[in-house]
Amino acid sequence: MQIMLVTGEVVSTEKHAEFKGHKLLLVRALDLDGQPRGAESIALDTVDAGLGDRVLVNKEGGAARMILHNNRIPVQALIVGVVDGFHVEAQAHER
Repeated sequence: MQIMLVTGEVVSTEKHAEFKGHKLLLVRALDLDGQPRGAESIALDTVDAGLGDRVLVNKEGGAARMILHNNRIPVQALIVGVVDGFHVEAQAHER
């Protein structure tokens, strides 16, 4: 799992049938200083996250399908929590 930042929404009028009723968001990984790094990716939202939220992303398709109770959904990344803060050694990261 990774802590990531929600940077946008994906709007799609035509999509795989298993995605209907699910929100897709753009997310970008955060380093341990809370700074964005790397390229953005797409994750399926299960916690009603929004723009600017720090989220916990499960990046393993098998676990995502288990969480969703759906073996047919073609998902690789799943938002499973909104992060209020995290602590690394002497640093605290709050919202």
